[in-house]
Amino acid sequence: MKDGLTDTLYGLGWGAVKRLPEPVAARLGRSIADLAWNRRGKGVQRLESNLARVVPDAGEARLRELSKAGMRSYLRYWMESFRLPAWSKERIRSSFDCKDLHLLEEGLASGRGVVLALPHMANWDLAGAWVTTRLGVPFATVAERLKPETLYDRFVAYREGLGMEVLPHTGGAAFGALARRLRGGGLVCLVADRDLSSSGVRVNFFGEATRMPAGPALLAQQTGALLLPVTLWYDDSPNLQGQVHAPIEVPEGGTRAERTAVMTQRLADVFAAGIAEHPQDWHMLQRLWLADLEPRADGPAGQPAGGGAASSPVSGDPADRSGTEKP
Repeated sequence: MKDGLTDTLYGLGWGAVKRLPEPVAARLGRSIADLAWNRRGKGVQRLESNLARVVPDAGEARLRELSKAGMRSYLRYWMESFRLPAWSKERIRSSFDCKDLHLLEEGLASGRGVVLALPHMANWDLAGAWVTTRLGVPFATVAERLKPETLYDRFVAYREGLGMEVLPHTGGAAFGALARRLRGGGLVCLVADRDLSSSGVRVNFFGEATRMPAGPALLAQQTGALLLPVTLWYDDSPNLQGQVHAPIEVPEGGTRAERTAVMTQRLADVFAAGIAEHPQDWHMLQRLWLADLEPRADGPAGQPAGGGAASSPVSGDPADRSGTEKP
C-alpha cells in the first residue's frame, strides 16, 4: 500500500508539475519546502545535524536558517526535475553555467574516457541533461534499485529520456559495464558522496569518519580514465552553477587498495570544499557519518543496516533523493 502510494505521488509530480506555469511551480516548491521545514521531521533534523558538521561554528539560529534554505534548494531540485522532460533543448542548453569546462572537454578529446564524480548538490539531473544536450555527449551512470519497482522504472525512463544510460546498482555487473564504456573513450557520471555498499572507503570528511564509494577511483585505475570532481550549486540567477575541478591523479606507488584510499580521500576533500562554500545546496537528508550509523546485525559497527549491494564498489545513487533513511 505504501509503495503504491509513493509511486502514485511521484507519478502525479511528473505529470502535473511540468504543466504548471513556471512561477507557480516555483512558489509551490517553496511552499512545500517551508511546510516540511516547519514540521521538523526526521529528514529536516538529519539535514541540520549534517550541516552542523559542515558549519561547526554555526549557532542554532544559523543552522535553522541554513536548513530552511536547504529544503528550498532540495524542492527546487524536485520541481526542476519534474519539469525537465518538458524543457526545450534550447532551455536546457542555457540553464547551466559551468566553470573550467575545458577540463572535461580536453579529457574527452584525449580518448582516455572520463569519470565525473559529484556530491548530492543542487540538480544533478539538469547538469546531466546539459551534458547530453549542450555537449552532445552521452554518458552512463548507475541507479539504486528503489521500491516499488515501478518507481525505479519511472526514474530510469526519466533519465534515459534525458539521454543517460542508466545501469542498475546490482553486484559487480554495473562496474564491468562502466569500465567498458570508459575503455571506449566514453563518459561515466557517479554521485559519490554516500556509500551504498559494504565496500566503501573510509575517509575523513569535515573532521569525522565516513565511507565513500570506491568506484570512481577504481574505475580510473583500471581503465586509465580521467577522474574529475564536479560540484554544483544555485545562486541568485535562474541558472544552475557548476565547477569542474582539477583531476584526481592515480598515485604512482602503493597497492591498489592504498591508491584507492588516497584518491577517495582527495575526492572527499574536493567535495568538502565545495559543500562548505554552498552548504544550503547539499541535499544530504540521510545519515552519513559512521558515528550516526546503526551497527549491522551481521557486520561490524559503522556499517548501515541492510548495506545495499555488498559486492559492488560503485555507489553513485542519483535516484536516492527521497530524504528517507535508506541504507
